[in-house]
Amino acid sequence: MGNQMFKSRHQFRPVAILCAALLIGLTSVSSAFADAGPPEVPTDKAALAAKHADVSVGAQYDTTHVYVASADLDAFVTSFLATFGGKASPRAVFTVTPTPSKTASQYVQTPVGMLSVFGFETAIPYPFGNERTGYLVTDIDKAVKAARAAGADIVVDPFDDPIGKDAIIQWPGGVTMQLYWHTKAPNYAPLQSVPDNRVYVSRYEADNFVRRWLRFSHGKVVSDNPRADAGVIGRPGETIRVIRISSGFGHMVVFVTDGKLPVPFGSETTGYGVEDVAQTIERAQAAGAKVLYPPYHSGTGTTAMLEFPGRYIAEVHDGK
Repeated sequence: MGNQMFKSRHQFRPVAILCAALLIGLTSVSSAFADAGPPEVPTDKAALAAKHADVSVGAQYDTTHVYVASADLDAFVTSFLATFGGKASPRAVFTVTPTPSKTASQYVQTPVGMLSVFGFETAIPYPFGNERTGYLVTDIDKAVKAARAAGADIVVDPFDDPIGKDAIIQWPGGVTMQLYWHTKAPNYAPLQSVPDNRVYVSRYEADNFVRRWLRFSHGKVVSDNPRADAGVIGRPGETIRVIRISSGFGHMVVFVTDGKLPVPFGSETTGYGVEDVAQTIERAQAAGAKVLYPPYHSGTGTTAMLEFPGRYIAEVHDGK
């Protein structure tokens, strides 16, 4: 599910929004499978590429999954668009899970990243509701096989939705995400700024997660700083390990911590790159958002944490 409101008589087709979210993940599952996953795959990049091709499509097809109370959905979408620009599909109510449920949903397209927004009007069926991001893949079956070979657990096996297929996977460290594929391929222009998928993992699973994610994504480590300024996660005066990864699925920032995180850190899943953090904060506040962590300046730039109506928490930072 992800984002198909493309080639139809409406640019934002309501059924596509439905699918953008259909697969919603499971964060409560233990990461104990990490050490009991599939056998190690070859480390030789050429051998790996030959066995499992790169199934990514592009960062402009990544969708952050956002859950808000149904009553807050309109306020959230209005606030987010006022802050970052862009447009949203019409609001509609669907059953977006394999079992009975109803949710109001909208797809939000902005220059800094895509959102699939859901306001459930019923209880959210297990295991749906906590996945981070939906990633478009070239072939769902190949993608699931590649993920499994790289060490992911398959939380929800591939199944059909009205416009394609979806699956939910989970990596060591408890990182859960959606993979989706559309029968009719979408065609989006590149983003002005590719967002960061912000991942928090323990030191016990960090290397395991990174190794396996790199195998699946065919990505590369852009930087690995073992003594980064921990003020970027609300702990100034301390240091943490921060790993930055780039792949066809976009950017990922891995924070390796002891789990002792001050509010609201760890609650966000996405960081948005903006031209001016101060101006972005002004727009957000004018649109009803709150500043949870004021601008913090470090060697990597300025970062701040915002809470939008509906309690969606997001990070904003300098740059593209």
